[in-house]
Amino acid sequence: MAVTVELTYDMSKALGVPRFEVDGAATVADVVRRTRERFGVRADEFEKLTRVAAVAINGVLANNRKGMRTPVTDGDRVSFLKAAAGG
Repeated sequence: MAVTVELTYDMSKALGVPRFEVDGAATVADVVRRTRERFGVRADEFEKLTRVAAVAINGVLANNRKGMRTPVTDGDRVSFLKAAAGG
């Protein structure tokens, strides 16, 4: 089962790719854990970047579903979204 992970601009700069695929993830928590693993020794940087990011599954915020326990299936898109404000 492949899930596409889309990164924020800052995350993609740190990893060198804007998106990648994850196999075998059952929940959003699995996807986040595998994304953290890709950062390797820079896991602290990932933690810092996630403080200002939300997670969405196919365009719907995880918090509007079951949060990190939200199931994912083959073909889903999990996106890290940077919070923005304006006026």
